[in-house]
Amino acid sequence: MIIYPTIELKDGKCVSLTRGRLAEPEIWHIDPVETAHGFAEAGAQWMHVTDLDALAGEGDNNELIEEIIRTAGIPVQLGGGFRSRDRVEQWIDKGAGRIVVGTMAAHEPDLLRELAKYHPDQIVLSVDVYQGHVMTDGWRTASAFTPEDFVRAFDGAPLAGVIVTDIDADIAEQDGRLGVISGLAAHTRHPVIARGTVRSTDDVARLKYIPNISGTLIGRALMARDVDLAEALAVARPEPEPTATFQ
Repeated sequence: MIIYPTIELKDGKCVSLTRGRLAEPEIWHIDPVETAHGFAEAGAQWMHVTDLDALAGEGDNNELIEEIIRTAGIPVQLGGGFRSRDRVEQWIDKGAGRIVVGTMAAHEPDLLRELAKYHPDQIVLSVDVYQGHVMTDGWRTASAFTPEDFVRAFDGAPLAGVIVTDIDADIAEQDGRLGVISGLAAHTRHPVIARGTVRSTDDVARLKYIPNISGTLIGRALMARDVDLAEALAVARPEPEPTATFQ
């Protein structure tokens, strides 16, 4: 299982959001570029960056993201406000390893399929779920799609994966948080990347054994030092299969 240490950027700062509330970010007083370098030094294979300003349509963090892509030393999976072909292809040209698309998939599904066709294994579908429906526009608008129908509609596209977020994941019960994500993982042939479920290293261990969960994003828990990245990476590594001994 791949651990995606995550940076969310707003006004050039690392932040975390609660239930997507852009007006109430929790600011972490750390340097985004140094943090990205630290992810690579800890042994991460990938990292995830979300541009919250671009997501909200209120500016961007382009220069900072370009520096992270150039210098981090590991590929970057980039999300936030990708609603046009030009912007997706611009960032692929700038070196982003993968682009995460959500709202575009709801409004222009054929465009998403076309992008996936021309950029196989570089497009990731984002499925944000709240009260049984897929949310769009940065979690602000409820669509008519159920998550199961939404992911099934793109089964034929060569996606790199599907990020599933249970927006209502602030509930206390772990089994409830994993229920939405594990259920969707059973409805798609694409590898599923969980978001919003890891608060401790034990949560990484739980996710590891859910079928079709290929990875998880970890942001706030790393920033708050509730999870040590090197430890999470060690837990996520595949365990060797037992081998038979012959006498």
